[in-house]
Amino acid sequence: MARVTDAKCRLCRREGVQLYIKGRRCYTEKCAVRRRETPPGAVRRRGRRRMSEYGTRLREKQKLKRTYGVLEKQFRRVFAEANRQKGNTGENLLVLLERRLDNVVYVMGFGSSRAMARQMIRHGHVTVNGRKVTIASMLVAEGMKIAVADREKSKSLAKAGLEMSRGVRQAPSWVAVNDEGLEGNVLALPKRDDVPIDINELFVVEVCSR
Repeated sequence: MARVTDAKCRLCRREGVQLYIKGRRCYTEKCAVRRRETPPGAVRRRGRRRMSEYGTRLREKQKLKRTYGVLEKQFRRVFAEANRQKGNTGENLLVLLERRLDNVVYVMGFGSSRAMARQMIRHGHVTVNGRKVTIASMLVAEGMKIAVADREKSKSLAKAGLEMSRGVRQAPSWVAVNDEGLEGNVLALPKRDDVPIDINELFVVEVCSR
């Protein structure tokens, strides 16, 4: 499985915003964006260089990719699917990314980060409608039941994720979570207003359509 292997904190510094890739660390003073306002690299400058219109749009796309932890080829497939659907392509894109199983496990609180949620799925710690699923990019549908596997290791990982996440964020309204039972239900499909990240999806569509 292809995955992002770059230093996670460098990705946030490059975009100049918190992408919450590292879980608990992102909410502390150790956050790299709080400690260093400059982008990574050998040359240290005060502030940031003025970007071109294309550069501005490219940064929005990179920010979206890095937030959800998808690589270019996978992102292009999701964009193509969003473009085929009826309605606004940008909103379709955000909703498709938000419906990914690894993101749903993350927003339910079982993973402290999307990367942790993805690893839990790949290692068989998550079930969907009672069946083990190991595909992190699977799209959830309304009415699906997401639960932690009935194993000690699985439960300990999920409880650690809940302990961290509940202190800083709550599950969105489109899912219902039973913290004690370590399970949740998808009440409805997410909408544009349910996407918590600050992103200009129009810029993403423009750069992907070139």
